[in-house]
Amino acid sequence: MKNIFWFRRDLRLNDNAGLYHALKSGKEVQPIFIFDKNILDKLSDKKDARVSFIHSTIMQLRQALQNLGSDLWIYYGKPESIFMALLTKEKIEAVYTNRDYESYALSRDRKIKELCISKQVDFLTFKDQVIFESDEVLKKDQTPYTVFTPYKRRWLEKLETKKWANQSYYFTSYPTEKYFDKLSTFRKSKTQTVNLEELNFEPNLDQSIPSKSVARKIIKNYQEHRDFPALNGTSRLGIHFRFGTISIREKALHASALSDTYLSELIWRDFYSQILTHFPHVEANAFRAKYEAVEWRNNEKEFQLWCEGRTGYPMVDAGMRELNTTGHMHNRVRMVVASFLTKHLLIDWRWGEAYFAEKLLDFDLASNNGGWQWAAGCGTDAAPYFRIFNPTSQLEKFDKERKYVKQWVTEWGTADYPEPIVDHKMARERCLMAYKVALGKT
Repeated sequence: MKNIFWFRRDLRLNDNAGLYHALKSGKEVQPIFIFDKNILDKLSDKKDARVSFIHSTIMQLRQALQNLGSDLWIYYGKPESIFMALLTKEKIEAVYTNRDYESYALSRDRKIKELCISKQVDFLTFKDQVIFESDEVLKKDQTPYTVFTPYKRRWLEKLETKKWANQSYYFTSYPTEKYFDKLSTFRKSKTQTVNLEELNFEPNLDQSIPSKSVARKIIKNYQEHRDFPALNGTSRLGIHFRFGTISIREKALHASALSDTYLSELIWRDFYSQILTHFPHVEANAFRAKYEAVEWRNNEKEFQLWCEGRTGYPMVDAGMRELNTTGHMHNRVRMVVASFLTKHLLIDWRWGEAYFAEKLLDFDLASNNGGWQWAAGCGTDAAPYFRIFNPTSQLEKFDKERKYVKQWVTEWGTADYPEPIVDHKMARERCLMAYKVALGKT
């Protein structure tokens, strides 16, 4: 009898909660990874850099396991079918994995758990990608927080409590390396390789993946530098948190000791994760239902100009071109381009959310959804619809020397650069009126 460890959003051997518990169980542990057909088939870009990144990471993970005398069994297909075959062929006592909180993942895991139970196999899940899960930081009446500031206050209080209680999960790594002798022994007959072509994807070497290492000074100076897109002032660890190539405990909490502002950004991750869990309707609808009444213009031509970075507003255009070229966009600029789409152009936030989901290397459903609803004013924010970023004043404040703009909008300042597609003052008044009408405030 053996145990299975199923890698998902935790693509590392070190400080991996579920893997640690599987190894510590005392049984032989066979790691597996599934290229999920249900997810991959929905990706329209067959040169998606995220798939290339995952595939490369899986190959590295497999090599690391082989160096330890073990192996990673790799599959491509629908998880339910793969587990049906696996549970039939192998003598398995338990399946270990780390929890995922997105709707598809929850549905998938329910089916796999039911299948395991039908085969008298345990299905055990663990917390790994967040510091606090959705039910760990609640109000006194045990209801979820829907405003960030009090959530953050309670989050920090709880972390301090855990510190004094010496609950090591929050401050130290899971020592998986102590139990690597429990990894299954390499068996050549079981070895299989899934290449990108079999997944119907092509390699994408055009977009460079940010390093997992972040200079200490970047975190230390985060508060002062984070809003200026021309500076190397953010960690760019998003893709590594998204796919678990680094540990939220090992990197994030230790780094946060250098910057309260950086820690606050990490708390936003937990906040939006618990919003998605407690209020799953946000995946397709506004957090506050009354905002569904906003009458969006949804001009397809203007949306295309926004996508291409040809709006005539330099910071918006620079951000969109950075995104299209690198799969990354600076955090301050994300707010500006999202506000521009939803407020200046009155285009449904779901259009922008979907575009970001397609392009961002660090796409995370909960954070992306939360950020777009914040920009559109329909999310959890306490001061919503009348916040409209002025893209010109944002440019003056955060890219005064136009270094960021010049990097991405090479024709800026020439006759080839387009005029603004909409006047700021008119667009602002139009937006305020549209929201007031929808909310019955006229």
